[in-house]
Formats: sequence, structure tokens, C-alpha cells
Amino acid sequence: MSGRISAIAGVKEPSGKITLFVGAASGGVWKSDDAGTRYRPVFDEQSVQSIGAIGLDPRNSKNVWVGTGESWTRNSVSIGDGVYKSTDGGETWTHAGLEKSERVSQVVVSPKNSDTVFACVPGALWSDSPDRGLYKTIDGGKTWKQAIKAPNLSTGCTAIAIDPTNPDIMFACLWDFRRKGWEYRSGGDGPDKPSASGLFRSTDGGNTWAEITTEGNKGFPKKPYGRLAVAIAPSNTKRVYAFVESPDSALFVSDDGGMTWDKRDKSNWMVWRPFYFANLIVDPKNPDRVFKTDGALILSEDAGKSFAVVGGFVGAHGDVHDVWIDPTNPQTVFSGDDGGMWYSYN
Repeated sequence: MSGRISAIAGVKEPSGKITLFVGAASGGVWKSDDAGTRYRPVFDEQSVQSIGAIGLDPRNSKNVWVGTGESWTRNSVSIGDGVYKSTDGGETWTHAGLEKSERVSQVVVSPKNSDTVFACVPGALWSDSPDRGLYKTIDGGKTWKQAIKAPNLSTGCTAIAIDPTNPDIMFACLWDFRRKGWEYRSGGDGPDKPSASGLFRSTDGGNTWAEITTEGNKGFPKKPYGRLAVAIAPSNTKRVYAFVESPDSALFVSDDGGMTWDKRDKSNWMVWRPFYFANLIVDPKNPDRVFKTDGALILSEDAGKSFAVVGGFVGAHGDVHDVWIDPTNPQTVFSGDDGGMWYSYN
């Protein structure tokens, strides 16, 4: 397996072994039953091979969801035809809707109900599209509705984070963007069309949403925004991390569930090329330990105040896009980049 890795999902089985699913930007889905020693393709018979997201059911890891169409929006990305579902650990697949989405950046299954799934759809790369936003199904993918409808035809959803202890609480990121022949827009299309990008919070399982704003949430940056990323610390769900692309791009951290925010790191690897690098992964046991993917993989162990390069151009290939951490032993970390998969352990 080689090429750009766009998504990783994993599970520590009751037997102790680690099962991994890896999505390639243009090479389908690969599965490892032995903690990444060997991989085999499990998606080759499907009609598309560009992968944007993989999500595992927290209640049953045999339920695997794949969102097609790469979401790291270079001009060379391919497209997908919606969401696929497997109920036998990736051995067989059924198409589960959203065929007009073009690309899916994240698929998350509710910890409370295996049939409740959210899909982030950034949407078309080169043109307007009404098929953008955050989608929700409550019947295992038979039907979908827009949980957040994009406010214009160039704004879609790029990220979602669900509180594992209270799945009614969640955050979602909207991104207003457009790739053009000779330029790239991240944010609004001029003063008369301000950016519709933003961070939103729900307290009722995604039925209603309130935007996080400078006026209502002390410390959050002023608009305009470009691309955002969000993550909740599993071991302390009041801790929320958000990267915000803006005229003063930086990482912002909340310790009260998103009500107030503190500006933290704004180093080069934190803010560089957000359209291609916008992913935050928090240690399952330590809320102060957070990874940010970028040209190099960077790690903070002080809640985002400072970061150090730990992978990508340092003993591994560059351009890191996703990370999976063993929840039982967070020193075991898998990362995926433009050169394949990498493994770190202590």
C-alpha cells in the first residue's frame, strides 16, 4: 500500500489485537488484522476508489462506514459517489446514499445508537452545489437529512466532534471555499459575499445548532474564517480544541465545553495550508496531549501551548493527514501521509 493516506480508523479487539482500516486518496480501503504488519484491499469491487473518511461504530466495530471522495482539496483530487456501509468488518459493502456529495470529509457513528450516523460533506470542488452540509441518518443510512444546511452554495461541512459521554453535545465546522482555474478561495468571495465558515455547537443531538461567535463566546477569534477543525478530549469532554483559519490563524482551546476560549499555538505547522491540513487528534487518556497533522506531524503535551515535530520529515514521509491512537495504550500511534502508513510505540 502506498500513495496519499486520507483516513485511518482502528479498534483494539477484545483479543488484544489491533484492526486498522486505511483509506487512500485514490486507492480504496485497506484492512490490517495484525496492527499494520500486513494490509489487504477490501474495497476494490466498488465503483469509486477515492476515499475521504472512515468511521467505525463504537458499539460494534464490524459496522464500518466509508465516505468517498477525498476531502483534502488539492486541484488533483478525485471524486466519490457517497457513503458505503459494511456490517461484516469490511468484507462486503452496500451503498448507503449521498451519491451527489462528491466528497465526504468525516463519518461519525453515535456512541448511543448504531443507526445514527453523521456525514460531513464539503461538496463540489469547482462549482456551486446544493448537496453540501452536515447530514444525519437515524435508520442506518436508508434515509438522510441535512442537520446543518449550508447557507450558500459554496459552503459545506468539514468536521464534526461528538462528546462520547453525552452524544447530544457535538461541534461541527462549516467551510466556505472554491477552487478556480488560477486561484483558490478559502472563505468568502469578497466584501459583498462574506465567509459563511464557522464553528457550531449542538446540545440536542444535532437537531438544532448555535454558532460559536466572538460576541457570545469570549476569546473566540473574529471573522472572516477559512477552514476550521475541531476535536473533543475523550478523557475530559469539557476540553475542546479548534483550529481556525483567519487573518490571525491559530489553535484555540476551551475548558468549559466551548463557552469561552483561549488562544494557543500559531506556529508554522499549525497554520500552514489549512485546505490541505486541518485535523486535530486528542490522546484518549490525556486531554493535554494533542496531535495536529500538517507537512510535519506535530504534538503538544501542554494543551496546545507549544508543539514539537514528531513525524513527517523526521524519520517519516511528510504531508500527514490522519492519526489513530490506541485507546488502551496511547503510546501506540499510527499516522498516514503521502508516503503510506507509519507506526510509533514505546
